Amino acid sequence: MSVALITGASRGLGRALARELADRGWFLILDARGHEDLEVVVRQLDPARTVGIAGDVTDPSHRAELAAAVASAGGLDLLVNNASHLGPSPQPVLRDYPLDELARVYAVDVLAPLAVTQLMLPSLVASVGVVVNVSSDAAVEAYEGWGGYGSAKAALDHVTAVLGVEEPKVSAYSFDPGDMRTTMHQQAFPAQDISDRPEPESVVPALLRLVDERPPSGRYRAAALTASVAVSR
Repeated sequence: MSVALITGASRGLGRALARELADRGWFLILDARGHEDLEVVVRQLDPARTVGIAGDVTDPSHRAELAAAVASAGGLDLLVNNASHLGPSPQPVLRDYPLDELARVYAVDVLAPLAVTQLMLPSLVASVGVVVNVSSDAAVEAYEGWGGYGSAKAALDHVTAVLGVEEPKVSAYSFDPGDMRTTMHQQAFPAQDISDRPEPESVVPALLRLVDERPPSGRYRAAALTASVAVSR
């Protein structure tokens, strides 16, 4: 049975991916900060094949719990570092950005994914597994007010790229899902109606193409993956 660890799995893309992998028969280890929201997701899935562990990915003791769950499951085939922290909302320009808030953004969006990956690498190397780090178009485009979150995701992109070079037995992907109708996206645009954005479920097939087809390690956009499927048909 394939095993996946998904951080930030109580809502948005993480939750949508968990549901799809559950339908495929995967064993899931799910992480999120909110215990109640995570429990709702776990109850909706097969309890025999789902473990929910609530906590903060910046906390070493929580990461140790995740590693213990992976060991109990017998290994790991897929790690999805989806948990993210936007920072202040509305987002400040860099000249006014509180540095303590910026440190939190980097702790969640860069250091924690790397720390989780370090713990899981032995299992992923053994399974010739996959790491997916969820990125953003703000990592490659300079948007006013996105200097904190965007630069953190840019750093995560480069961490992922180097991981792909250093660990040839592991497929390492930065995955840019594009705009989605999520709580975080609403926080980024508090005064806007985002009901025209696509639901996270629409992005999951593109992410699973990476898992199924194993292209070379690198950065991939959901829109490009979806378009290439349409062209091939």
